[in-house]
Amino acid sequence: QVQLVESGGGLAQPGGSLRLSCTMSGDTFSTYALGWYRQAPGKECELVAAITSTGGRTNYANSVKDRFTISRDNAVHTVYLQMNSLKPEDTAVYYCNADTFPIDTPNQAECVKKPWRRYDYWGQGTQVTVSS
Repeated sequence: QVQLVESGGGLAQPGGSLRLSCTMSGDTFSTYALGWYRQAPGKECELVAAITSTGGRTNYANSVKDRFTISRDNAVHTVYLQMNSLKPEDTAVYYCNADTFPIDTPNQAECVKKPWRRYDYWGQGTQVTVSS
């Protein structure tokens, strides 16, 4: 059974930085594309960033381009999200997502398993709050 465990959330001031980590167990990490979604209260689940299984390609939501960086270390089965120049509107619960297909669904109602994807896994979420 695949498990994803996130860490690194917390409180940051506007303009500050945080780094999220997500470690996967239970299957071959290098065969999965990985992504970070977020969901703020009253809003849809939004794709923030994704990276292919080889790490050769990344994509970002326009709202975080040039501020956030997704990366992966296959040796330690971990994906990272480096968040710089944080804004109050970045406040949300951030979820790690792993899928054997490319992660390219920009929005969905909730940050849960996509029913049309068999090997689609989610972490429990980590809160990020940006406030002065």
